[in-house]
Amino acid sequence: MNNIATASWLRRIRVLNDFFRATFLGVRVVVSTGVAALPLDVKAHVLIEVQRFADFDAGNDPHNEHDFGSFELAGETFFWKIDYYDVLCQSGSEDPADPEKTTRVLTIMLAQEH
Repeated sequence: MNNIATASWLRRIRVLNDFFRATFLGVRVVVSTGVAALPLDVKAHVLIEVQRFADFDAGNDPHNEHDFGSFELAGETFFWKIDYYDVLCQSGSEDPADPEKTTRVLTIMLAQEH
């Protein structure tokens, strides 16, 4: 892949990740046991923080895919991560830039569970 194709491919992945994370449409959202055990109002705020997350930098987004973030809320540190699987979720996606070939799974967890 040349640099232009690579940049275009990464941009497509980033746009898809931002859309799915912001809307939760077309993505499977999984929460860890620790997040599931939180009070309902805290869980709601956690989901909103994930959807609004925009603090990407070289430290948390080295590949510029917008597929990971962390934030503080209610005295806890939370991580979220988007992983790319094939349509049946049996192996990795052959092309994360193609939503027809990719199931995105967004996992939200307490940092201490990582």
